[in-house]
Amino acid sequence: MTLLQIGPHAVQPPVVLAPMAGITNAPFRTLCREFSGGKGLFVSEMITTRALVERNEKTMQLIHFDETERPRSIQLYGVDPDTVGKAARMIAEEDLADHIDLNFGCPVPKVTRKGGGSALPYKRHLLRSILREAVANAGSLPVTIKMRKGIDDDHLTFLDAGRIAVEEGITAVALHGRTASQHYGGTADWDAIARLKEHVPEIPVLGNGDIWSADDAQRMMRETGCDGVVVGRGCLGRPWLFGDLVAAFEGTGTYAQPTLKEVAAVMLRHATLLGEWIGDETRGVIDFRKHVAWYTKGFSIGSEMRRSLAVTSSLDELDALLSELDLDQPWPLGADGPRGRTSGRNRVVLPDGWLDDPYDCAGVDADAELDTSGG
Repeated sequence: MTLLQIGPHAVQPPVVLAPMAGITNAPFRTLCREFSGGKGLFVSEMITTRALVERNEKTMQLIHFDETERPRSIQLYGVDPDTVGKAARMIAEEDLADHIDLNFGCPVPKVTRKGGGSALPYKRHLLRSILREAVANAGSLPVTIKMRKGIDDDHLTFLDAGRIAVEEGITAVALHGRTASQHYGGTADWDAIARLKEHVPEIPVLGNGDIWSADDAQRMMRETGCDGVVVGRGCLGRPWLFGDLVAAFEGTGTYAQPTLKEVAAVMLRHATLLGEWIGDETRGVIDFRKHVAWYTKGFSIGSEMRRSLAVTSSLDELDALLSELDLDQPWPLGADGPRGRTSGRNRVVLPDGWLDDPYDCAGVDADAELDTSGG
């Protein structure tokens, strides 16, 4: 068994749930944790530092952790060193979490067009300032970062960013083996993860990208030498993947291949947890709708029934529709493969003149930080 050490926290097996906006809220983390037996590290949705410092009501709900969640892990997104520092200090002083992760990997235009997410590491001085403020204000809490290879193949930043992270006291770094221009298309570059591990042997390096099964996770670690894995889209509609990961790393059992009946039970529980978390059953079921296609991928259901399941607005309605299915269906072949967004290469939307100078931080201001969480 490989042990991943994040500051004082031993993560065993060395598996981390990737923060995903609108997905990795408390209910989904609960499901993943239950299947893993509480083993691994499960990170919150991305939280905007400005919204946290201003105590935005939605943001304060997003940082809620169940009493059984230990360690509590928050991912922050910010572009202003001072605001990031204030957010880190607030988390430490108010005991809001046990671990802080910083997001430098988001590729969506609403983030990169303001110089945030995967665009920010190109500005080396700004990256250093943000990391320095976060570490200085986090007290004893470990601070980690998640990033991509760079903006595109002509503007790679991951090696410089990794070295800056080491110099500024970052505890561990996770690398998604894609550039921002790739979004979620193509194949993740695991060789880049291996290069980063060689470049920054002082701290743990986690690999991210194209982990669709527990076997993929073990193969990534063998091929790259990374210290742990970050699992994102592979667990969409498959929270039991974390049970598979525990079984793989501990060598204790076989992988889950649930029948449709078992999947339906998880779906209903997921929707129920969302309603309890939001405080409104209807809103919880509506929020669950986006998960339907992921849970039912590969099963013989029919397009009309899929549409009906995706417009339910009550637990009774969802339960009734699920009961109409052929629940004896076994886990379908191929359902363990890629899922989620698979968009290909895109032009990265950046602030004017962003690529002119990798050190000049002009043009990054408060507008670069969204006033609501997500991304």
